[in-house]
Amino acid sequence: MINEVKEFDTKQWVKARASLDGNQSFLTWTGSIYAFVPNEKKKRLFGIAGMSVSRCIANPDDTWEFTSRELTYYLDPSTGEIMHKWENPWTGETLTVMHVANNPVEGHFKGTFPAQVNGKITTFVFDLFSTYPNPLAEDPKFAEYSPQATYQAAELFKLTVPTQELLEPEVVSVSKMLIGWDRIGPWVPWMKMGNRPGHLIYSANGLKVKEIAELPQVLQDEINTRVPLYKNAPKAPLDSDMTSWTYFKQHFDAYLAGERFPLPAGED
Repeated sequence: MINEVKEFDTKQWVKARASLDGNQSFLTWTGSIYAFVPNEKKKRLFGIAGMSVSRCIANPDDTWEFTSRELTYYLDPSTGEIMHKWENPWTGETLTVMHVANNPVEGHFKGTFPAQVNGKITTFVFDLFSTYPNPLAEDPKFAEYSPQATYQAAELFKLTVPTQELLEPEVVSVSKMLIGWDRIGPWVPWMKMGNRPGHLIYSANGLKVKEIAELPQVLQDEINTRVPLYKNAPKAPLDSDMTSWTYFKQHFDAYLAGERFPLPAGED
């Protein structure tokens, strides 16, 4: 049957997203970020290149802990090179670029996961809508950067894997996974957009890979020289989550000083 929706158990989802044996796995993605502003034409602000290194750890009750570290770099839309300074086209101000360096990103997997089965391929679809208090809103020093009381965004994921590998018990990690990722979210704080109307639209795709050597060269160079922490996923959950907003708050002084991001991070 074409496009039949089936329920898969947690273990099957784990071997799609990561691995059943506790070993780490990598995802990588590339794409574009656009400005979506009322009454303005499309503006492609950045290219992006990102990665995640993750592992899943089994619990005795058949649930799983997910822990990961992730990077996303903002790239010059013309040259594809990492941007360290950005001229805001609405304000004319030159700003420090604060790349995404989330350590960690965690979750708890349990229950069943619906997916669309199309013969040899199966696609997990996750439409996630986040709404929570903005951690920057109460401090007046962030008023020019992110004054909104509520953080609100949508992230739309499609993860496609070989159907047969999901069903075979001896497979601990699917050999191939293709990712589609779209995001609608607010201006990121480092862009210093205040209450200016508009959103960012992210459009990206990627895949699961086995090792750092399969990541885009720009990411390999950064991980090998500046942020080797991202060579490995945490060995156990760290029971916290980092976001671009909390990272901005944590490193605001370094941002104002014009330091290069992400800040250096050595291995564990």
